[in-house]
Amino acid sequence: MNSANSASVSKQPPAGPRAEAKRRAIVTAARELFLREGFEVSVDAIAVAAGVSKVTVYNHFGSKEALFIGVVKDSLDAPLGGEAVSAIDRLAEADDLREALTDTARAWVHSTRANPDVLALRNVVGRELHRFPELGAVWHQAGPEGHHPAVANTLRHLADQGRLDIPDIEVATLQLYSLLLFPHLVFSTYGTTIDDDLTDRLVAGGVDMFLGQYTPRAAKP
Repeated sequence: MNSANSASVSKQPPAGPRAEAKRRAIVTAARELFLREGFEVSVDAIAVAAGVSKVTVYNHFGSKEALFIGVVKDSLDAPLGGEAVSAIDRLAEADDLREALTDTARAWVHSTRANPDVLALRNVVGRELHRFPELGAVWHQAGPEGHHPAVANTLRHLADQGRLDIPDIEVATLQLYSLLLFPHLVFSTYGTTIDDDLTDRLVAGGVDMFLGQYTPRAAKP
């Protein structure tokens, strides 16, 4: 990374409504170009497609690697938008946590299965990783909690309420994803799908396993 890029990493990204609009434009343009051309696409091309300067791209993301991770994260978190994220936020208020988590998980998994960018970007990572190992390094440094703050924050809130006993939020976040979403991502990578009946069984079993692990002992039946 050159000195100009390094300097941009050390600065806080721009904030405010106009800055957020530019950030969204950059992510949208970068997603389309990464999917079409792979990681080799230039930052100049991304800037032109987004209607911003190259400096603006670096001011927001610091490097092309960080931008790529931002694009992947944005696509992974897209199913958490709208009703799904509202349902996750409401988990801490639910009277029946098992029922609420099951309903939320079904909506979340359905949204993920219907989001083509998740699989497509995973395939780009797999295709480019041998040439650009820094992609894996940046992704690893962010950690599961950094990728999915909405889920991590809800689990932390439930733990603070005493409804779940979670000593490691990062581990619990990754476990929840592993139980609910990862089977679909893995199967899709090989061009196959999990049918609706098995999906429902995976959700029910995943919720049972997660709550069985983290429900406080005194609250277990």
